[in-house]
Formats: sequence, C-alpha cells, structure tokens
Amino acid sequence: MRALEHPAVEDLKLSTVLNALADPVRLRIVAELARSGGIVCGQFDVPVSMSTLSHHLKVLREAGVLRVTPQGSYRVHELRREEMEQRFPGVLDSITRAVNGTPV
Repeated sequence: MRALEHPAVEDLKLSTVLNALADPVRLRIVAELARSGGIVCGQFDVPVSMSTLSHHLKVLREAGVLRVTPQGSYRVHELRREEMEQRFPGVLDSITRAVNGTPV
C-alpha cells in the first residue's frame, strides 16, 4: 500500500482547514477521531457511501487536519493534533469540543 502525502506544518493554511471543517460529515469524522484517537477507514459511523467517505477523508488529509498511516492492508486515520496546535493554537481543540457538545 502506498503512503499518502500530507502537507508540511508550515504549509497549512487556516482558510483551507476551516473550509475542510465546514462540512457536517467532515465535522462528524473529526469528532469521531477526537474521541477514538484513530480509526480504520471502514469503521467510521457516517451516513455516506464509501466513495463519499473517501472523498471527505481526502479533503481533511489535504487540509492537514488528519494523518493517514498504512497498517498492513488497512489505513488508520488520526487527527494531527500536535501539528495543528503548533500551527493554529487552540483551533482544533475548540472545534472538537464544540462538536462533541463540550463548552468551549
């Protein structure tokens, strides 16, 4: 399985990150990742087809919000918490708290 490219921390743009997070399905994906730490692609609980899920994961990866790591025949998706915090302090935590119903 080929490794996927991820943008460098210094190349992340706040407008791109916020645009990626503007979709309700992608927010749900981010909330699941925040709660679980890492999820294999087929295990997301979202009301979309696998091809649509793949598109949403690609948008989040290309925006720099998540990292995809090959593990055997699977890919594990994780939030890039440390990198996001380094580049945009507090943004990802504020969004995940708001999505998960915790006061910001």
